[in-house]
Amino acid sequence: SSHGLQWYGKYANENVIGWLRDDWNSQIWRSAMYLTEGGYLNSKAIKTKVIDSVEAAIKLGVYVIVDWHVLGNGDPMVHLEQSKEFFDEMSKKYGSYPNVLWEICNEPNGDKVTWEGNIKPYAEEIVKVIRANDPDNIIIVGTPRWSQRVDLASKNQIKGDNIMYTLHFYAGSHGKANRKLVKTALKNGAALFCTEWGTTKESGDGGVFEKETKEWLNFLERNNISWTNWAVNNKGEDSGILAFGKDKDAKGGWTDKDLSPDGKFLRKILRNELDK
Repeated sequence: SSHGLQWYGKYANENVIGWLRDDWNSQIWRSAMYLTEGGYLNSKAIKTKVIDSVEAAIKLGVYVIVDWHVLGNGDPMVHLEQSKEFFDEMSKKYGSYPNVLWEICNEPNGDKVTWEGNIKPYAEEIVKVIRANDPDNIIIVGTPRWSQRVDLASKNQIKGDNIMYTLHFYAGSHGKANRKLVKTALKNGAALFCTEWGTTKESGDGGVFEKETKEWLNFLERNNISWTNWAVNNKGEDSGILAFGKDKDAKGGWTDKDLSPDGKFLRKILRNELDK
């Protein structure tokens, strides 16, 4: 996954995505378009970084997730009309490309933000908009409590084809209890996609939890759950794959000295060089 495109959108380019494909064996890029914190609601110009991501993915033959990155604003219903406008435009432009996936709500959160009252009604509206232009590409729907309560969504699923539900975790903060929620969702017949996870604590720091990460990855593999990892940046956080300040020009071609401990670990995972 990219980090917030308003901060690290320079990495959303063909060189970086191509390097991740060729050297890391990555098959997918997630384009994380924040709404707030300098994101889309502050400047629609950030949309150009999403378009760059999609165009690069199409050219390179990899999957791309277009991520409406609800986070600080919690309730997806608050910006329903802006979301409709965005996904209508993007699905008209790219809905015919089978490698484009729509993540319509990153991490809904807040005590009063519920599946039945906020998230599902929002998703049903956006699904309707996308399906008017794109009948069959995968739509990924966020779930309660920062996309951890997949069990709640699984009990009252959205009608329609090719709809999946979002699972997020950070290995240093989330473990067996979260996997139990996933098992419940799978038992209820929900299709899950882990669009964001990290090797660290949920803060993005706290070090790399290798043992806990391996437990999660083995679990995801056993249950056929695809994933994207957080994140491509050089800001110096533990969950960033680049060492602090490296590849300022965002050209790819990284060597070990350019990578953080997280990046070295993730590269081994993707290249299948890690003992399970």
